[in-house]
Amino acid sequence: MMEVHGLLGVLLQTLRDVLPIAVVLFGFQLLVLRRPIPHLRRVLLGFVYVLLGLALFLEGLEQALFPIGRLMAEQLAHPTFLFADGARLAEGVAWQDYAWTYAFAFAIGFSTTIAEPSLIAVAMKASEVSAGSISVWGLRVAVALGVAVGISLGTFRIVTGLPLHYFIIAGYVVVIVQTAYAPRMIVPLAYDSGGVTTSTVTVPLVAALGLGLAGSVPGRSPMLDGFGLIAFASLFPIMSVMGYAQASSWWARRNHRQRDEDY
Repeated sequence: MMEVHGLLGVLLQTLRDVLPIAVVLFGFQLLVLRRPIPHLRRVLLGFVYVLLGLALFLEGLEQALFPIGRLMAEQLAHPTFLFADGARLAEGVAWQDYAWTYAFAFAIGFSTTIAEPSLIAVAMKASEVSAGSISVWGLRVAVALGVAVGISLGTFRIVTGLPLHYFIIAGYVVVIVQTAYAPRMIVPLAYDSGGVTTSTVTVPLVAALGLGLAGSVPGRSPMLDGFGLIAFASLFPIMSVMGYAQASSWWARRNHRQRDEDY
């Protein structure tokens, strides 16, 4: 009964959040464009689906994704897991001792990004517009690798306590240099790829991972150190997509030179 009551509360909250979007869309269609709404029944049914889907998704976050992400981070960073025999607990832990935490961050970053619906949509459109020269799976894997590396580096930052802005400034310096040398057609897509990664699947688990880890590592504050992983998840895909394009361009030129030499 409590679950049903909670779901109804989330549904009402979602309705309040979605209502302004509906008012803007219907208002512009009827008052500015002065045109009837085509397929009104289908549009209204779609809004109902959106409301139900968002409500179920948000409730699922609270019931499953947030708790499991936080729990995994806390367990992986707990001293009893790091040193099962307790021999080095008195000596403290070093950043090297959190290898499994970095591996988990890499794996969760890669898997959630591959499953990200917004990335799938962008990859399909990019492949369609480029007439297949941009592979759907190639783009998805490139973005997922960027997110995985970024989140792993972000967990390293939480463990070591290094300032966040050092990593972000250095990362954007690399992005600026890459932008000058990457193929022109890939640059806007690379920048967009950094944005679509921080969406419905990735953000909840990454946020829970950061908060759980910051709450478990000695000397770290969830408020000061628990956030910032999403910035890494947005930055590093830009690098990986441009790097993927640069590597593909280099490989194509190499094959072209080889064919010319053979003839």
